[in-house]
Amino acid sequence: MASGIFALLDDIAALMDDVVVMSKVATKKTAGILGDDLAVNAEKASGFVSSREIPVLWAITKGSFLNKLIILPLAFLLSYYVPWVITAVLILGAVYLAYEAAEKIYEYIVPHPKAVSVTEGMDLSTEELVIQEKAKVKAAIVTDFILSVEIVIIALGTVLEKTITTQILVVTLIALLATVGVYGIVALIVRMDDLGFVLTKRKSNISQFIGNLLIKTLPLIIKGLAFIGTIALILVAGGIFVHNIEAVHHVLEGLPAIVGEFIAGLVGGILVFLVVKGFKLVWKAVKK
Repeated sequence: MASGIFALLDDIAALMDDVVVMSKVATKKTAGILGDDLAVNAEKASGFVSSREIPVLWAITKGSFLNKLIILPLAFLLSYYVPWVITAVLILGAVYLAYEAAEKIYEYIVPHPKAVSVTEGMDLSTEELVIQEKAKVKAAIVTDFILSVEIVIIALGTVLEKTITTQILVVTLIALLATVGVYGIVALIVRMDDLGFVLTKRKSNISQFIGNLLIKTLPLIIKGLAFIGTIALILVAGGIFVHNIEAVHHVLEGLPAIVGEFIAGLVGGILVFLVVKGFKLVWKAVKK
């Protein structure tokens, strides 16, 4: 009886050790998406009346948890019964990531109209503010769903060879990290300007300096996260292409890993972007 208990404890210890190791690997693989998730949500959670930023962020966070509750069971079922689907979805997700990165680069280079944010300076009624707030929260939750699918599939792709128990523990841990970690950091980012405003009201010159610095730094941080997130998307997509498409791996195998992944992601993104852009132009012409 005692030997059976010790054997069980040994199995649990081995499982947890495996979970820790694979969680580190999965976190590295999903770091790019987490960075983009952080940048996207920081941008979407800002621009509200300051008193509404945290309630709005909490509403998005609850929506993110609901997204994970929907995505995780479906992902585990697919992994258990039809594991090849995970690889297919992984490649499709990489195509989307590469396209998203290429689209961001295009929008940065080519001028385009920017969406109007809900700000304190806008002369809107309470009902209009509520309507715009709900619309923005809904859009943020939809975006979170897409990013959550990518995070879960990429994390699952790193543990496909492991037991279903390890898969569930590792991917669930990454999913929780994606929600709690990302939205926790977003909450700190969007309140930076409020902390800065409080500090500027103090008599201390140092406090005023730090306060002004925080206020001026906030938009730069959001832009910086967006830039880093775009590069990360290219690398993550390229890594998936290189490791799951033999032809791409063969062409780029002589290059340093990070260079090959960047080229694969960038070229793949440009090609997909051109196809989508061309399809939109054709569709627009046909509709006329």
